[in-house]
Amino acid sequence: MKTMRAIVVGQGNQPRLEALPEPELLEQRVVVEIRASALNHRDIWITKGLYPGIRLGAIMGSDGCGVLNGEDVIINPGLEWGNRQQHQSSEFRVLGVPDDGTFADKICISAAHVTPRPAHLTSLEAAALPLAGVTAYRALFSRAAAMGGEKVLITGIGGGVALMAMQFAIALGCEVYVTSSQQSKIDQALQMGAKAGWLYSQADWPAACIKETGGIDVVIDGACGPGFNQLIKCMAPGGRIAFYGATAGPIEKLNPQVVFWKQLSILGSTMGSPADFHNMVEFVNQSKVKPVIDKVFSLQDSPAAFARMAAGKQFGKIVFDHSL
Repeated sequence: MKTMRAIVVGQGNQPRLEALPEPELLEQRVVVEIRASALNHRDIWITKGLYPGIRLGAIMGSDGCGVLNGEDVIINPGLEWGNRQQHQSSEFRVLGVPDDGTFADKICISAAHVTPRPAHLTSLEAAALPLAGVTAYRALFSRAAAMGGEKVLITGIGGGVALMAMQFAIALGCEVYVTSSQQSKIDQALQMGAKAGWLYSQADWPAACIKETGGIDVVIDGACGPGFNQLIKCMAPGGRIAFYGATAGPIEKLNPQVVFWKQLSILGSTMGSPADFHNMVEFVNQSKVKPVIDKVFSLQDSPAAFARMAAGKQFGKIVFDHSL
């Protein structure tokens, strides 16, 4: 029996590197040899026991790039979306816990979830694309309907989705602005093409934003929480706020008068449909966007990789190189 390396959910929901049997080829599925994979915040939530459907022994990981029949491919991590573009089905879930994921040398998955790797990306870059890319694409394009020339604010720059949203918006021809808790991350975003940025820890940052921009058309947010009202202050009339996460908790004391007077739209967004994934890959191919890689680890060094993401030190995606 052939074995492979895999990072699984161990006792206490902690990641553990194990040797497991290679997956068997099932009907209407393919086996992809994984060359690189990438961490996401959901992996951290799993280690904290804060994600539904945690299964001990399940292989972790949602992002992956590998080889199928000699062709380089990436994997769409959104499972069982359903047949409605407007929202996912009740069966929707993200690859990697409870389903076996990409933090392994091989994965057995439906052929419908395998797409050719964009030719301008390395395997490491391509592994950083799927989950962050489709999440950012749906929030920016499908939900917020951003258009070239609009002013777009990306919150919490440095995370994978935030950076992809910034890169997509710049490629679209938008004026892009960012927030962060760290000036160094704002500085890096400016070097990549953002026009300005603000520390959201400073209470008066919305005033600086309004002075600089005259009002924001689109916000892409992954935090919500108490700071959401600060975003409302920054909006131009007719603006749209699309949020894909709530790392800072519930939205508190939202002032409805400002929302209806400015005719703002507040839009929830989750991952993306198969159409979103296809369109995202097409956009990446056309615009030649490259995901930002923060740091590369081996599977054996996974504790250090998880610790880096949990500490919020990354600017870009944390990637596993399976050749190491």
